[in-house]
Parts: sequence; structure tokens; C-alpha cells
Amino acid sequence: MSASAITGGTLFRFATAGSVDDGKSTLVGRLLHDSKAILADTLDAVTRTSAERGFGGDNDSAQKIDLALLTDGLRAEREQGITIDVAYRYFATDRRSFILADCPGHVQYTKNTVTGASTADAVVVLIDARKGVLEQTRRHLSVLRLLRVPHVVVAVNKIDLVDFSEEAFRAIEAEVQSVAAQIGVSDVLVVPVSALEGDNVVERSAHTPWYTGPGLLQILEALPTLDEVERGLEPFRFPVQLVIRPQGALAPDLADADDAGASYRDYRAYAGQVASGSVSVGDAITVLPSGRTATVVGIDFAGRSLERAVAPQSVSLRLSEEIDIARGDVIAATGTFGEVSQDLYAELCWLSTKPLREGAKVLIKHGSKTVQGLVRAVTGKLDLDSFELGAAAGLELNDIGTAQIRLASALPLETYALHRRTGAFLVIDAQDGNTLAAGLVKDHPGDREGERYVI
Repeated sequence: MSASAITGGTLFRFATAGSVDDGKSTLVGRLLHDSKAILADTLDAVTRTSAERGFGGDNDSAQKIDLALLTDGLRAEREQGITIDVAYRYFATDRRSFILADCPGHVQYTKNTVTGASTADAVVVLIDARKGVLEQTRRHLSVLRLLRVPHVVVAVNKIDLVDFSEEAFRAIEAEVQSVAAQIGVSDVLVVPVSALEGDNVVERSAHTPWYTGPGLLQILEALPTLDEVERGLEPFRFPVQLVIRPQGALAPDLADADDAGASYRDYRAYAGQVASGSVSVGDAITVLPSGRTATVVGIDFAGRSLERAVAPQSVSLRLSEEIDIARGDVIAATGTFGEVSQDLYAELCWLSTKPLREGAKVLIKHGSKTVQGLVRAVTGKLDLDSFELGAAAGLELNDIGTAQIRLASALPLETYALHRRTGAFLVIDAQDGNTLAAGLVKDHPGDREGERYVI
């Protein structure tokens, strides 16, 4: 990654991922502890629990607390010494505020990793320096490529257990870059760390003079956020969440010269969050899926009018034409969208113990709209060794694959490769409402056996 790609920011979201016992919770605990983001009473409670488990002691060099306890909040997690659910923590430095998601490493909890990484600006993937790249590492990197996470940082942890060996680190770094190239993940940063001892986590370590790059926290403080990366790159998209139709209410800028006394009048506005791009008063828009066009005549935010709104602001829009717009419709910049479609070609990260089979009836939640869907075919499953799509009769828990789904009504589908926010959807069980899969829109079926796993 070039130095010019690194800039500052205000709020940064990142997640951790990795295999079991790679030290994710300890690393997060080290970040919180060394950045002084732990409340005194929390630190006292963790210290007492750590002492009960044999941490500390008479030896001054002994570890005083179990850092993993700072994030593993569930009783089952503390008893088993593993992370089960996604643990969200908040901390800040002089340069930036952070929201972090500590994700579990067990294969059965891969769906939690998908949850934590789906909104992340960056993901820190941990690798045990003694083990190297494992199948779960490959799975996590595949998920991150699938989700188009802007930044991937690989922390080669427990570097102290291989005597801070540069040779061991370089071998893992080369393997990581090779796997990332096969998957299609670019600009991977690799850093040697010891979460237990704190080497290269918050402060640079004297034990790794052969490593000249920044420490982990320095990297996280400097990487641009998703909004900074995509600002201006994607066209305007605005999924409608609510239609506002107040009776006799004050429209912020509707009192005009022709009727200056009529300050209160009926009006219609459409509320939601700008998913991508920006919109200004006077812009031409198209409503999807109807295809009707209009002009933006007002943008309202917190009781005042704006001339321009950008992602990810939540605003309401007023239009020049009376158009039948409902929750779930998408307002887009005119001339930037192709066609709506009832045929959905999808990449899926299957999150349920209930397998996916051809002919299954599901619900597709796209933005704020939910429609029925019929699985016409399961067109492939990813082989985590070769990173190729092979033939598949279905998808099981934690499988990554492709499918073709016929929708009951047309949706404004855009490929996830080009539109990260509007190209994503959820697959929901029509019977019990549980989430079955995280889905991404593809622009082709991808049903050829042996097809390389790239967009």
C-alpha cells in the first residue's frame, strides 16, 4: 500500500479474525490496555479473575492479567477460554476513535465473522507464527474478499514464541501474499506482533529490528475509512425507509414569494440514508424499480434544509413530481443505473445449519425491501485449497458458493463489485425468519465448473 493511500479520520471500524487460539482476544485486550481505554473498575475485576487463574505471582516478569478477559464477556467464553459471540468495544487515541469487533475463530462461528466484518473499514487477521496459514485463515480471507473489506491487515502473532525470527515471519508473509493474490485481495499489510508481550501492537518493538514498518495501532490510526475510500467513486443511491406525509406541517423552505403567508402546508418527503455518492438540490433522479424521474427540490436534515447530502447522512428528500414511492424503492441519480431484474445471480456465505438446496423458497432482503425468491440452481461451491468453483448439489454451514434465484418481483440489483452497499442482501428463511446467508450480487451466473473465484 502506498503512503499516499494512508490518511487520518475520525471514526474507524475494524474487526479481528483468525483461527482458534491465535490470540485475537488477547490482541484486542492489549490494544485496550496499552491505549489506556480500560476503566479502573473493569481492570480491577479482570485482575482479580486473572489472579484466581494463576496469572501474576511473585515473578515480576509474569503476566499480571489475562488480557482476553477484557473482551470475552460471556460466561461460556470465560470458562472455555474461547470467543463465541462478536464482542464490540470502543476506544480512542489522540488521532482517532475506534469501534472494534472481536470475532470468534471456530469454524462453526464463521457466520459471526461475517457479521463483524460486514461493516468494517479494516479487518485484522491473526496468524499463529508457529502454525502459518491454515484452512480457517483461507476461509476468512475468502470472506473478506467476498465482502470487499477495504483494508486487510495480517498480524503474525506469538512472534516471541519463535524467538522473533525474521525467517519465520518472511515465510508466512510470502504465503499470505500468495494466498491473497489467488483470492483477489490486494494491498495486504503484514506485521509481526506479540499480543501477550505487546511487541509492535501499540509501540514498536526493539525485538524486531528487521521490521521497519509501522506498529498495528499506527496502521489502524492511519488507514482511510470506507467512506473516505468510496466518497465520490460511487453514484448516488438512496433506499427509501419511510414516506413522510405530515398534515399541515411546516416544510422547511416551502414558503415562497407567491404565497408568503402560507407557512404551513401539506408536503411529501422520503426518508432514508444516503447509501453512496451525494445528492444536491436540483439534481435529476430516477425512482427504481418504477423508472419514474423527477428533480430534487429539497433536502431536509434535523429540521433544517441542506443544499447537499453525502453518504452516510440520513436525510429526507422532497421531489418536484408526485410519484408513487414506497418503502424499499431506491432513488438513484438519473443515467447511472441499468435495468431492474427478477433474476438474481448471487455469491453466498451460508450461515445456517439448514442446507441450501435447489427449489428452496426463501426471502430476499435487499436494502429496506423484502421479496420472495425461488432457488433455481446452486451453481458452485468454493474449494478453499484451489480457490476454484466446483459443482455442488447444495451449500452447507460455512460454505461459500454461488446460486441463481428467481425473484417474485423485480429489484434494482447492482453488482457488489461496483456497489458495496446496494449490492448486498440477506437470504432469510421464509418459515421462521432466521437469516440463512449473506449474499452478494454477481453480474453473471458463475456456473462453470472450475471457474476461478474472482469477480
